[in-house]
Amino acid sequence: MAKVNYNWFLLILLVVLVSIPCTNQLESSQVLTLMRIKKLLNFPAVLSGWNRYTDFCNIEPNSSLILVCYEGSITQLHMIGQDGSPMLPKNFSIGSFFTTLARLPSLKVLSLVSLGLWGPMPTGIGSLSSLEILNMSSNFLYGTIPEEVSALKNLQTLILDHNLFSGQVPDWLSGLPLLAVLSLRGNSLGGPLPNSLGDLENLRVLALSGNNLYGEVPDLSNLTNLQVLDLQGNYLGPQFPRLGSKVATLILRNNKFRSGIPSELSSYVQLQHLDISLNRFMGPFSPSLLALPSINYLDISENGFSGMLFQNTSCNEGLRFVDLSSNLLTGSLPTCLVSYSQTKVVRYANNCLTAGAQNQHPYSFCRNEALAVLGLLHSQQKKASMNKVALPLSMAGGLVGGVALLCVFIWLILQRVNVKKAKGRPSVRLIAENASTGVPPKLLSDARYISQKMRLGALCLPAYRTFSLEELQEATNNFETSTLMGEGSHGQMYRGKLKDGSLVAIRCLKTKKRNCKQNFVHHIELFSKLRHHHLVSALGHCFEYRDDPSVSKLFLIFEYVRNGTLRSNISGGFAGHTLSWTQRIVAAIGVTKGIQFLHAGIVPGVFANKLKITNILLDQNLVAKISSYNLPPLEENMRTEVQAGVSWPGSKELKIPARTKHEDKMDVYDIGVILLEIITGRPITYESEVELVKDQVSVSISADETARRGITDPVVQSTCLDESLKTVMEICISCLSKKPTERPSVEDVLWNLQFAAQAQEAWRRDSQSSDRSSVSLPQSSQLQLVIQ
Repeated sequence: MAKVNYNWFLLILLVVLVSIPCTNQLESSQVLTLMRIKKLLNFPAVLSGWNRYTDFCNIEPNSSLILVCYEGSITQLHMIGQDGSPMLPKNFSIGSFFTTLARLPSLKVLSLVSLGLWGPMPTGIGSLSSLEILNMSSNFLYGTIPEEVSALKNLQTLILDHNLFSGQVPDWLSGLPLLAVLSLRGNSLGGPLPNSLGDLENLRVLALSGNNLYGEVPDLSNLTNLQVLDLQGNYLGPQFPRLGSKVATLILRNNKFRSGIPSELSSYVQLQHLDISLNRFMGPFSPSLLALPSINYLDISENGFSGMLFQNTSCNEGLRFVDLSSNLLTGSLPTCLVSYSQTKVVRYANNCLTAGAQNQHPYSFCRNEALAVLGLLHSQQKKASMNKVALPLSMAGGLVGGVALLCVFIWLILQRVNVKKAKGRPSVRLIAENASTGVPPKLLSDARYISQKMRLGALCLPAYRTFSLEELQEATNNFETSTLMGEGSHGQMYRGKLKDGSLVAIRCLKTKKRNCKQNFVHHIELFSKLRHHHLVSALGHCFEYRDDPSVSKLFLIFEYVRNGTLRSNISGGFAGHTLSWTQRIVAAIGVTKGIQFLHAGIVPGVFANKLKITNILLDQNLVAKISSYNLPPLEENMRTEVQAGVSWPGSKELKIPARTKHEDKMDVYDIGVILLEIITGRPITYESEVELVKDQVSVSISADETARRGITDPVVQSTCLDESLKTVMEICISCLSKKPTERPSVEDVLWNLQFAAQAQEAWRRDSQSSDRSSVSLPQSSQLQLVIQ
């Protein structure tokens, strides 16, 4: 009987054990941690279903939220917000946020994307010692990347794309032995790349595009596992990087490379995607690249490659995109590139090829250009050879040669001094004052200043300098009335022509007698940094003095932009040219990037710029440039400066309050007004017109496509994609919100415009698939350059 009862007991115990659910129940402390995270993130929609009774370890994963548990602890946390999410409120503390995350000790994968996180990455990141993957892309993190990250010895993937990080790429990254993916795209990192990158033996992906990096790429040939290298949109060069042979994707687009392509590139059997466009590469192009066994994308456009192509050149059957345009290629287009299908794009315009429908230069053009390059290379080689011979000769000459050279050097100096003394002096006393092109000591820590120094070459502008009054008088024929372009609150504007033939715009500011040079030094320091692709950039300045040390006039010299205003190019009033829809979006992107630079690209930022479409100029390539921005007004009492609320560092004479609230959103509103004109093609000059047209656009957004096209400029009605048009309309209306707090950030505006441009370009290519090879390149190339 006892045995029977014992058997029944075992049976009941087994039933009870089976009835207990086999869930991976989370520890209560970690539940509280997750609820704390929800609160710190300001209760985002993606976490709306969380409460203290949620079975977190069994949450159904989706594209916005993934949570993985193991043995009662969270090991993976993925949270992805909406693209363009605004910054979290001011009371958000990223330090507290990471302190809370540290309570999840088993966390191996942490992905926090587009959540509006802002602030410097805290040193507490080092306490997440189990992390293997860290992705914090598309937030608002700034400052340098803290060295405490190097304490994460298990880290295999580090992705910090599209933030605001400054400083240099850290040298201590070599202390992460397992690092396989390093992606820091779209930040403000500057300076040269550290040589220690070549020590990351496990690195497979290195993506550093869209920063301000410059100098030579370190030797990466030891990275035998490297498969992806993306350095697009920097200032790197001039030598082609040394790489391992396993690279599958190589993107060097839009840098400063100007060497030839190494012969070993033709042996990269795994290379699938090669983009070296928009550089200054020279020398012969190797057709063997077309036949690489894995190649499917090849872009060498906008370089100086020479050489002859032949019809019987072979190509890889998997090749789907080829761009050979804007080089110095001669001969015939290979037959394998002529017979392309709808799935293959081939571009070859602006070469000297004998066949093909796309525009070509005459053969003599490429021949002469190639000879000029060859002559330059020969000259450089000859100089190098002479230097090798000169070294032993100079050593043999010994002391006698050194003394002779010293005498010649002294004689040349004396000659230059005598020439300067012989020159007549101007009627008013001039003191040549070179505005420092260096960085003020208090701002040395800000890499955004340092990075601007490297932009000069990309802008094709001479270095900022001090002009003499004589130069300006000669350039304007002594400020003749015919050279006067206009006069406003900031003084007179003249057009001038320098000795080298370049045109400049000269703004003349009169000052009161009490103003001396010291009052302007800090303003000139900032003025010299106002150089950007989408600003009418500063070239220099000139002080004119009275007989005493006070300044009589200040001249500010700008680049001259001659292709009319954005309004005139929309209305067709300038040389009969009317911008297409794509070109209009590209111009709007340029304006937004210019404002983004004024807000965040320099310190202090320049806000409340009173942006007008008539102050947006287009250069010969239809690049939009802002011609009137809120410069430090160099007037006698600095009234406008106080009104603008701009605080200039180092100014002891003036006590100027910090900028007022929402000044950045004033510029966003002005962008919205410009977008109204871009959409409708109608000049808008009064505030009442803004509200009227805004209401019309707002109504059409919620209506159908016919209504939207009905209020669009007839010139572009039939050539714009509705999705692109609607996106521009929506961001336009958001910019024009009456409450500044409801207006999007400049970054949000830029993202939406880039999306609209990409959608339009993809639609344009699809609609012209029957004749892709004849598509005009300038518009497409400009679009690709702008949306990076």
